Amino acid sequence: MQRPFFVPMNYAILIDAGFLKHKLGSAAQPMGLNEVRALVTSLQSHPLLAEHHLHRIYYYDALPFQGKETVPLQGGVRDFSISPTAKRQEQLLSQIRQEPFFAVRAGELSFEGWGIPLKLLNTKQSELTIKADDLRPRISQKGVDMRIGMDMAALTLKHIAQILVLVTGDSDFVPAMKFARREGATVFVVPLGHRIKDVVREHADYVFDLLPKDVLVQH
Repeated sequence: MQRPFFVPMNYAILIDAGFLKHKLGSAAQPMGLNEVRALVTSLQSHPLLAEHHLHRIYYYDALPFQGKETVPLQGGVRDFSISPTAKRQEQLLSQIRQEPFFAVRAGELSFEGWGIPLKLLNTKQSELTIKADDLRPRISQKGVDMRIGMDMAALTLKHIAQILVLVTGDSDFVPAMKFARREGATVFVVPLGHRIKDVVREHADYVFDLLPKDVLVQH
């Protein structure tokens, strides 16, 4: 039963997908649509949100890298568009776009060259032989954090959502959190057991204690 004079508010869930994949998936078993659904269900049923109205779920991720790059040391050309990672990412984004109340905000991946894994460099040998198969692509994500910050500001300034639920463990969003709170929004952070900096707790109205195992048990 709702409390007397209780006025439900709109809330939006903003998901940092790169962070979520790390918390709910692994190299052996990558995160899929079921895990995303389970997270949303867990949040919607939380006592702090159960009586409020879901406006939308914003899912922030980068489109898969589609380029072809030459591998040094006569390693040939690698077509990233046909990699299992790219195919899996395309499928997941396509599925999420079809989900009710979801909106995908896509950044992009940028190829930054090739690197050597640290485990190969952690050696006491004075010389090291590197083969083409040892090299790993260095790919960075661009535009995702900016989109999260812009949406937090827009949702607040346009009075679309009074509660922002931010699924991340990244302190880079603190300025956007501070702005949203100054404009009257309530900010919840869902770090999924990730150790967050004190400054994130300081500028959040509430930090959920939801753990990955609590989410995964639901599907």
